[in-house]
Amino acid sequence: MTVLLDTHALIWAVLSPAKLTPTATELIADPTNTVLVSAASAWELATKVRLGKLPEAEPFENRFLDAVSGAGYTLLPIKADVALRAGRLMANHGDPFDRMIAAQALSLDIPVISADRQLDLFGIHRIW
Repeated sequence: MTVLLDTHALIWAVLSPAKLTPTATELIADPTNTVLVSAASAWELATKVRLGKLPEAEPFENRFLDAVSGAGYTLLPIKADVALRAGRLMANHGDPFDRMIAAQALSLDIPVISADRQLDLFGIHRIW
């Protein structure tokens, strides 16, 4: 199975695994699954660290690429057609990071591991 981590799920998987549900933990840990991390999560993490909203995540942000690779996750780049799709999503949801993650999940027809019920507005398959 291929899954896409929402940014908070990624942060929790790396920094606070106890915050994940047993289902999320199992999916992330299963070596037969492909766990994707959106480039939007890198952008969101760096932005929130810079703004002081996630000071505890600064060490993770500083070693983001190595940490993601070391965990066995695969980085998912942002493609122009998916960026257009994200901008066109009709759901009343203003978070650009969530829009991109939802558009990527929809374009690949894969679920998102996330506790955020607001993502459901986009019609994605969310697992928590």
